[in-house]
Amino acid sequence: MTTKIPPLQRHSILPTTASLADHERLAQQQLDANAWAYFSGGAADEITLRANRSAWDGITLQPRVLRPLAGGHTRTTLLGRTLAHPILLAPIAFQRMAHPDGELATAYAAAALGAGMVLSTQSSTALEAVAAALLSDAGRGPLWFQLYLQHDRGFTRELVQRAEAAGYEALVLTVDAPTSGARDRERRTGFRLPPGIAAVNLASLVAPPLIELRPGQSALFDDLLQQAPTWDDVIWLQSITRLPVLLKGVLHPQDALQAVALQVAGLIVSNHGGRTLDTAPATAYALPRIADAVQGALPLLVDGGIRRGTDVLKAMALGASAVLLGRPAIYGLAHAGAAGVAHVLRLLRDELEIAMALTGCSALAQATPALLDSPRQQIFTPLRAG
Repeated sequence: MTTKIPPLQRHSILPTTASLADHERLAQQQLDANAWAYFSGGAADEITLRANRSAWDGITLQPRVLRPLAGGHTRTTLLGRTLAHPILLAPIAFQRMAHPDGELATAYAAAALGAGMVLSTQSSTALEAVAAALLSDAGRGPLWFQLYLQHDRGFTRELVQRAEAAGYEALVLTVDAPTSGARDRERRTGFRLPPGIAAVNLASLVAPPLIELRPGQSALFDDLLQQAPTWDDVIWLQSITRLPVLLKGVLHPQDALQAVALQVAGLIVSNHGGRTLDTAPATAYALPRIADAVQGALPLLVDGGIRRGTDVLKAMALGASAVLLGRPAIYGLAHAGAAGVAHVLRLLRDELEIAMALTGCSALAQATPALLDSPRQQIFTPLRAG
């Protein structure tokens, strides 16, 4: 059966939109309080949310001069594929809450800019429609499916089979959210999904049977977390799919080593954009520790607070193979649809090229810790939120 894709809305970008911060400002003007709290907020006091940004700012690049730069490029390899640049779009749920075109607009923008895309399990557009929109573009980046393990293994298996059949090239298992964080901003707003917005890929999932709690029992530990995933579930997932499995949400070196032992395909160093455990370390702080632990045994990706091309270059110098961009893509989507997402990606890639040229790098392989001024002092000392 052919998936019919509706036409997208057309938008133009204001000439004064010069940075990802400009996209954020325009998005806040467009989104209502409900959607803004969901997309922009973090957990609790939002210390980790702020630290993600300030950590990248706290790293200093060391310029090098008079190096040969002609013929330079941003190409990199990931899971056996050559990518035009190391920027992917992170999984974000319910994108139609930001713009009516939702994940379809994001997919078209990703394809046009050669960026990889990771579709959320909680996408507000069917996974098959997103794949159909993206996979036909010859210049596209990789298409991955982010997975939350469900209480029903049979349903999870069917979801994985749907992703395989649709053409997704890897599974990204989120492992850092057995429960949601304490999101004060959402609770103050009284967050709820608008009518017509839902996690459509989970529509046929039957709710688990109710557990009658005894006095003194916890609704979290004695009910919800009875189904919390473990390392055994990672092994099970690997056994039911032909796709490579990456783990998203790893911050501790010992967890990274366990993942290496299980031969997962890659790790995404992530704190869920500061939306789960507040005061968790910034990803720029965690990345080099995990890189030191795994010693190149598997590719590392990183998200959280990426806002400039200099951030991308710093991530590569600290051991990342690629970065994932979250909120900025939603901000571009919110005020300008597919054109907004594409503009965000273009800005970031252009800034990456500028940063490479000004540090004397003609290829990303030249981005090593030597590119950073006193990297151990800056990165291995805990960074304060600001």
